Amino acid sequence: MTPEGLMAYCARVSSPNQENPDYAKLLRFCIREKHWSIFEMVDMTVEITTTRAIAPQILRHRSFSFQEFSQRYAKAVSYETYEARRQDAKNRQNSLDDVDESTKAWFKSAQEEVAALAFKRYEEALEKGIAKECARVLLPLNTETRLYMKGSVRSWIHYLQVRCDPATQKEHRDIANAIREIFIEQFPTVAEALEWKKQEPAVVPHSAQ
Repeated sequence: MTPEGLMAYCARVSSPNQENPDYAKLLRFCIREKHWSIFEMVDMTVEITTTRAIAPQILRHRSFSFQEFSQRYAKAVSYETYEARRQDAKNRQNSLDDVDESTKAWFKSAQEEVAALAFKRYEEALEKGIAKECARVLLPLNTETRLYMKGSVRSWIHYLQVRCDPATQKEHRDIANAIREIFIEQFPTVAEALEWKKQEPAVVPHSAQ
């Protein structure tokens, strides 16, 4: 039974035709009529690689369960650089991709300089026997982290509707778009009903699988 077939099977709990393998029309009907409870019958878990700057945004989605890489128990080893964008003067939660190349180069160099010093001092702290849970305060927000995110199909629908929107920070939106591609593969009937289509593949610094 496919994940979508399982949702349909549960949806037909009161029907004598519960094992009907034809479920596309039923799932489309449930989405159209907003019968969301059946989409809580199946979960999906993804692995996300991102930074300490973006992870808190993801963790705000409290209907999900998470397991995140712990800098208390394991050593941080890498970081990611962000491309510079200009602050939108009209919307504090928005940025504009119109920064000149010289400023972008400066910003990238500044991140590398800060990260190099931070990781150097971090390594020195560990060598002095300072606990990882203390030494981690030296690390910048672009330090890489990894987490597992599990939630029902219903939760994923809401998350993707919110976080694939242009209002979401680009680095987080890249993750959400990657997850949506996975969702479309795993739940093609639901995705079609939501009018979600696969996008052209793109190389992004943040990932999900």
